[in-house]
Amino acid sequence: MMKKLLPAPLVSLGLFVMWLLLNHTTSIGHVLLALVLAWGLPVLFSELRPQKVRVRHLGTIIRLCFTVMVDTTRSNLAVLRFLLLPSQRRHPPDFVKIPLELRDPNALAVLAMIVCITPGTAWAELSLDRSLLMLHVLEVGDAQAIIDHVKTSYERPLMEIFE
Repeated sequence: MMKKLLPAPLVSLGLFVMWLLLNHTTSIGHVLLALVLAWGLPVLFSELRPQKVRVRHLGTIIRLCFTVMVDTTRSNLAVLRFLLLPSQRRHPPDFVKIPLELRDPNALAVLAMIVCITPGTAWAELSLDRSLLMLHVLEVGDAQAIIDHVKTSYERPLMEIFE
């Protein structure tokens, strides 16, 4: 019952304090408005809160972080080459459709962050049933190699961690 009335107590406290600090007053009107906002906004937006996460396999997390660092560094160098030597462009940009087995919303969010921080790639679309991810890649020589890399390097570890 308490969880329904106050779904995020720390968020509520933060909203209450932030409202009063931003308005530089503790008048009764602002205190009441801060209370209404601090209670109402978390209740109103409770459905948007992410699901509880039970993370497993610390070793997999460390390996995934290392893989992301290496891939991001390689991608930075490839984009730098592309920008400094545009005539040396190896392949044209393209969209790559990657079939996904990953279904956990938190894992999909992490996959989106990984793709977005990797230069040269952009998350373009996720199908409504979450079975197909479309990436825009700056240089696509072998689409299957990109699919295999995403599935092996990112999707499998994320499934092991989250599912």
